[in-house]
Amino acid sequence: AARSVLGRPYVWGASGPSAFDCSGLMQWAYAHAGIQLPRTSQEQRFAGRRVSLAEARPGDLVFYRSDASHVAMYVGHGQVVHAPHPGAAVRFDPVGMMPVSWVTRP
Repeated sequence: AARSVLGRPYVWGASGPSAFDCSGLMQWAYAHAGIQLPRTSQEQRFAGRRVSLAEARPGDLVFYRSDASHVAMYVGHGQVVHAPHPGAAVRFDPVGMMPVSWVTRP
């Protein structure tokens, strides 16, 4: 589902479908798969089993910064999809765009 909204704008606090923030995109995408996630990235970090980045599979949640204030979805081949920041659109980026602090498999 996250791929279907590539190009939609980042808006802080938005949870789709016309705009998203990072955790809103994850919550929306997982809801389309029948899985309920909490709203914030800090809560989403604990909404599953922690795995290493080396074990990441498509669909795993990748968290950035020590406070888990940014989340993206691993899509495979070293890439994530995410809503990056104000002024940017939902897009793909390398998983290592920032240091990874945590990976969760919901």
